[in-house]
Amino acid sequence: MRLLRVTAVLVLSFAPAAALRAQVTGAMAPALSPRNANYSIDVRLDPVTRTVTGSEVITWRNITTKAARDLQFHLYWNAWRDDRSTWQRERKLGRSTVRETRPEDRSQIDITSVRLTGGSERVDLTPQLHFIAPDDGNADDRTVLAAPLSQPTPPGGTLTIEIKWTAHVPRTFARTGAIGNFFFIAQWFPKLGVLQDEGWNCHQFHSNTEFFSDYGVYDVRMTLPKAWPVGATGVERERRDNADGTSTHRYYQEDVHDFAWTTSPDYLERLARFEHPTLPAVEMRLLLQPEHASQADRHFEATRAALKYYGEWYGAYPYGHITIVDPAYQSGAGGMEYPTLFTAGTSWLAPAHVDDPEDVTVHEAGHQWWYGIVGNNEFEDAWMDEGLNTFSEARVMSEWHTPTYLHQRYFGGFIPYVFKDFVADRDAYNRYTGYRRNPKVDPQSTPSYQYYPGLGGVITYNKTALWLNTMERWLGWPTLQRIMSTHFARWQFKHPKPQDFFDIANEVAGRDLGWYFDQVYRGSDAFDYGIQELRSTPENGRFRTEVVVRRYGEAIFPIDVLVTFENGERVTEHWSGRDRWRQFVYDRAAKARSAEADPGHVLLLDVNETNNSRTLEPKGPATATKWSLKWMVWLQDCLLSWSVFV
Repeated sequence: MRLLRVTAVLVLSFAPAAALRAQVTGAMAPALSPRNANYSIDVRLDPVTRTVTGSEVITWRNITTKAARDLQFHLYWNAWRDDRSTWQRERKLGRSTVRETRPEDRSQIDITSVRLTGGSERVDLTPQLHFIAPDDGNADDRTVLAAPLSQPTPPGGTLTIEIKWTAHVPRTFARTGAIGNFFFIAQWFPKLGVLQDEGWNCHQFHSNTEFFSDYGVYDVRMTLPKAWPVGATGVERERRDNADGTSTHRYYQEDVHDFAWTTSPDYLERLARFEHPTLPAVEMRLLLQPEHASQADRHFEATRAALKYYGEWYGAYPYGHITIVDPAYQSGAGGMEYPTLFTAGTSWLAPAHVDDPEDVTVHEAGHQWWYGIVGNNEFEDAWMDEGLNTFSEARVMSEWHTPTYLHQRYFGGFIPYVFKDFVADRDAYNRYTGYRRNPKVDPQSTPSYQYYPGLGGVITYNKTALWLNTMERWLGWPTLQRIMSTHFARWQFKHPKPQDFFDIANEVAGRDLGWYFDQVYRGSDAFDYGIQELRSTPENGRFRTEVVVRRYGEAIFPIDVLVTFENGERVTEHWSGRDRWRQFVYDRAAKARSAEADPGHVLLLDVNETNNSRTLEPKGPATATKWSLKWMVWLQDCLLSWSVFV
């Protein structure tokens, strides 16, 4: 492994946490965001009954050009109240595993009151509350709550909204919930949608999508059993021990658009620091499961890698602190991002030189850029977060974590085995295999919540990473890096749309790339180029060579065609790729050896690389070796699996 060369100080595990956090308070000056959706929340957790009781005060400002005639809130936990919600229906449609859920393992969130408290009078909105289903009309869905306003709130107007509610913590759905005494609490409070000039952007909770909200200040007080460590968005500013055996933890953070928290008496706390010659220092806090204590440094190094490379490539991480959470075994809470906090994921046995836990740690830490700082609408344009981040994660892993060997887990995923003959490359992290199986699913221009359930990842993660990597190989990394860093600089703490990214790409590249985005974003045609024919026949003491290259797919991209002759001569043709086929003819003294379409592998979206080349040299021995090795690996896997019974 090539170690990350960055000045770093590992703070010993017994160093006082207060000393480490002395310089980070969650305050950001000057303000980085509009701060138009601010939350002050008090919540109490009863771990025995798995219930939370909460109250919140939202200070909300209308920053659109239109008056608001109602308020709309997300109540995400109602997605798992019963089997009739849109989330559950889509889950079943996508043939995802839907476990049998006991009533006590379901969740719900019940609003007890909603009042406007600003000004000289209190207006009770509770009697007018009603559920709406703006996306599919499902009358049984309770994930969006509407509250009509008797007086419209004009542009620039401010409301103070007081809400009280109770909720039941589920056995984990969508990475939020509890198992045993481990609690990970996300998407847990009534949260306003985003008001735009077109109206409220407040979608129902769908199985394909994640979240979208406005930026503000979060001041949250969590009361729970004494001596249970807490991790949360922001910084702990105060802790008060109560007479009833509980403690109240106050966490605070400015310029974020969500708040998540976790607690468990089993957590081990580890502290470290990221330092860099040109980037701001970041205090790192790791909440670790006891059985993973030996992996603390691996979590920290992977987080450092993300902070370093994303910071150098795109822009600095601004908050000065980050919390890494190692979820409990079988909790289902791993691999998820929240502002200034993320969950990683690992196993008890984690060999060296594999991508567990490094890959998921880099990925989730990287979400702080494309989800946390640039506030994309993940309901509609999930690729602008997940896709940009998958591309970036792949680049970090290939730059930093090498070599990385293939490994498989056996016996229920418990026992790992490392195959040192197979080194993971950039394509593996770009998830090429997953895309190749389903290249013609919905176009990315389809709102993400409307993707066919179970296939959204192909479009948002895999396809985007591949078309960005294609741009890197086609335009060059310096150009693509400027495109992405410019996008980050212009749209941090805002809500960009796809065309905003495309406009920046055209501007920075100095050319119109619309034809490319029309295909990879607005279309779902597959790219597939190959060599259809290669002939080299003697003619008058020389050789007439004919090469036919074909566009098998519907999508179009310019490619090179490389012809190699037996005397070592190489000829490269540049083809627009627009016609269905193109013939190249050569009169040479030497016979052709091979022909290859896209020899530089620029077009990573090509769904069938097996037809990219033809050769006139016998390849029987090499082919036999290739396939015999594949069968030997398969046989080795079988023997390893069965050896335990011998």
